[in-house]
Amino acid sequence: MKKELDDAANAVEEASNSRALVIAARAGFAVSGLLHLLTGSVAIQLAFGKAGQADQGGAVAQLAGQPEGLLLLWTGFAACVALALWQTGNAVFGYGQLEAKKKVGNRLSAGGKAVVFAVMALTFAASASGNSKNSGQSTSDFTVSIMKAPGGPLLLIAIGAAVAVVGIVFMVLGVKASFKKDLRLPTSAVGRSVITGLGVVGYMAEGIALFLVGLLFIIATVSARPQESTGLDGGLKALREQPYGVYMLTAVGAGLICYGLYLMVKAKFARM
Repeated sequence: MKKELDDAANAVEEASNSRALVIAARAGFAVSGLLHLLTGSVAIQLAFGKAGQADQGGAVAQLAGQPEGLLLLWTGFAACVALALWQTGNAVFGYGQLEAKKKVGNRLSAGGKAVVFAVMALTFAASASGNSKNSGQSTSDFTVSIMKAPGGPLLLIAIGAAVAVVGIVFMVLGVKASFKKDLRLPTSAVGRSVITGLGVVGYMAEGIALFLVGLLFIIATVSARPQESTGLDGGLKALREQPYGVYMLTAVGAGLICYGLYLMVKAKFARM
């Protein structure tokens, strides 16, 4: 029995590292980059008063509105599924050469990324099948439901704190440029500088956006107004209402565009 289980595990590991899946997974990075580009552009438009939904759902909706929207949506779905599967393979089989503590941390990180890309794939599928909802409203509905459950407020505060901490981690990764270990950077000094610059700015902007989302969860829970917890779209719109909010939101939007460009570059240079 043990031999059969080992053989099955080896087969799954080989499949997760297959050339076809790796190519499709790289496409997933590019798709994620495109969504960040669209989200960043909407955020900048929001800063100057134009209506829009500055989050993943809004970006997917923009793709759906293109002439070949349905094809784009299903292509995005397939790419994100591939990337989710590849990250799952890393979470289960990867990082075997590392020491135990680092192995656990990297596998947990890969597992979290797998979930993120699986949710992204579901967003594409829902939009392609015509069943998509406003993501801000979905987040608000989810928060209200959890708030009513026993221990719900504590759970929401924990979720908000976790998202905020992830945001801080992203900012630290950006400041330290730690993301470079995941890349095979080009030999050109100019190319390396451009990619590193995009990553630094992009990670910091993504971190700020995630921190705002987590903070909004916590504030909405503590103030007993769960309907105000509306995800990234709500976080960015709340930022606009602050002193100098127009400038801050414009900067975050530009940073998200940089992160999108970085992810597109990562599609080519990622270590996989």
